[in-house]
Amino acid sequence: MGLKVAVFGATGAVGKEMLTILAERLFPAEEVFALASRKSMGVELSYGEQTLVCQNAETFDFSKVDLVLMSAGGDPSREWSPKIAAAGAIVIDNSSAWRMDPDVPLVVPEVNPEALDGVSQKGIIANPNCSTIQLMVALKPIHDRAKIKRVNCATYQSVSGGGQAAMDELWTQTKGIYVNDQVEPQAFTKQIAFNVIPHIDTFMDDGATKEEWKMVVETKKILDPSIKLFATCARVPVFVGHSIAAHLELEEELSADEARELLRVSPGLMVVDKREDEGYVTPVESVGEFATFVSRVREDPTVENGLALWVVSDNLRKGAALNAVQIAEGLLNRGLLKA
Repeated sequence: MGLKVAVFGATGAVGKEMLTILAERLFPAEEVFALASRKSMGVELSYGEQTLVCQNAETFDFSKVDLVLMSAGGDPSREWSPKIAAAGAIVIDNSSAWRMDPDVPLVVPEVNPEALDGVSQKGIIANPNCSTIQLMVALKPIHDRAKIKRVNCATYQSVSGGGQAAMDELWTQTKGIYVNDQVEPQAFTKQIAFNVIPHIDTFMDDGATKEEWKMVVETKKILDPSIKLFATCARVPVFVGHSIAAHLELEEELSADEARELLRVSPGLMVVDKREDEGYVTPVESVGEFATFVSRVREDPTVENGLALWVVSDNLRKGAALNAVQIAEGLLNRGLLKA
């Protein structure tokens, strides 16, 4: 008997991507269920060559599935994930609801797969924040080789990180500006078309935003609690694909050439770094790709043992749906997920 899998929040951008990636990677599911709120009942969704009809998550019998990929937001996850786990299924949650729970593993499979063993605590595994995921994939091999002391990074995050409404707003504003329509922000605090907004999520008491705080605390939980990280997170008028300019301070010397070769042979990474026109990756090229791309590898002479990287990834894939499916594959490989 094969695995039975449900995608909760299947009509959202990440939920749709989860269905696509399950099919692309030939995940061994005997049956897949698409779930969402009552208003989405009957919506048809693609799963490989199949068409799934969306069911009401509130009336679904979770005892008949082995795995639930949760992409319905923080509040629904806080309500439903413990219930689903109690019914016997493992939950892989894409929201921020469980990330800092000490009994819930926070996992990037290329970085800390051993943390999956902690799933027995609550039956829930947390998917990290999108920017954290791609940064961790790039930092892991460098940290193993030269130990990272400090990271200062600026993120340039696409609007898809804010969901379908945010993508629609960029599209509507861009068209409207060409015909002199008045810009009226709704999903964002300011105009996003032809603009950059240094504000993602809510502000905290120290002046950081919640998005920036997530990168700090998630890095410590996933990679090393001793790493000091400072982030400035901005939303840019790009539909899909997050970029990060990361400046590292290392304990040991590591040249740009050595770092480049180290990253080339590390899992989940692709290095495109030629010092010429088009010799780097931008968000547009990352769309639809599984890899996290690294370019512009340079030594930073302003600090001792400094290194700079440009890190780009499809945030709907590696930053969300792909990482969740890879977690599920890791559970299978470790014998933690069975039909």
